[in-house]
Amino acid sequence: MSLKQELNLFYLALSFFTRIPVPKTLDYSDELLNRASRYFSLVGAVLAVLLTLVYLVATQFFSPAVAVLLVMLASLLLTGAFHEDGLADMADGIGGGYTIEKRLEIMKDSRVGTYGVVTLVAVFALKFTLLLEIAEAGIQAGQEIGTMFMVLVTGNALSRAVAGSLIYDMPYVTDIDASKSKPLAEQQSSQDLSLLLLIGLLPLMWFSVETLIICCLVLVLFRWGFKAWLMARLGGFTGDCLGAGQQIAELLIYLLLLANIFSSSGVSP
Repeated sequence: MSLKQELNLFYLALSFFTRIPVPKTLDYSDELLNRASRYFSLVGAVLAVLLTLVYLVATQFFSPAVAVLLVMLASLLLTGAFHEDGLADMADGIGGGYTIEKRLEIMKDSRVGTYGVVTLVAVFALKFTLLLEIAEAGIQAGQEIGTMFMVLVTGNALSRAVAGSLIYDMPYVTDIDASKSKPLAEQQSSQDLSLLLLIGLLPLMWFSVETLIICCLVLVLFRWGFKAWLMARLGGFTGDCLGAGQQIAELLIYLLLLANIFSSSGVSP
């Protein structure tokens, strides 16, 4: 595949998951967007670079806590809360439905219920706390911006690799014709999966071998458990489940990297 075709796939992935402008002369088809899944983790890395710039500017005027809040707000604006919406819908559907059919019906409802609200509040609170702890650890180590950059790139890229990999070996279980994630219903190729994971794993090279191994083990276990849980409750995945998987994986990565920062710098939690 030529460089032009690869760029086209990357721009398709970027336009699907973010509000970032892309060239208007893109070749589009459901098949191409499905193949663009190979660049989901790269989209996360691009977002992380922009979020680091937001943090860098914000810290010139505000405290670390305010800067972290602005980073989280910027993330929501850049993605249109795409993944958070999926997390809330999945929580409502699986929390409020007693059959697969009812769960899928609830997940299609645009309204957010109690399960979705509680889940979002918990996720936002934990993400804010983790990023603030990471920022303060970076300040104490004299590497505030570098630390935040490495953590944001790793968290955003690797979490999208984990979530995107579910397309490879899980069935899609919603009304394909009515779904905004219709292009993701086609099974992912081994080549697309390999590139997706490679890009997602590369940022872990910034950290120790021990951290790399632990992160991989924990995320493999999470993927296995999350897949089994979805199969038991839905019989497969939906686009909302991918968004939920990305958000949960991102939190796990921040937890693991925070532990690495504390252990390698000698900073006490």
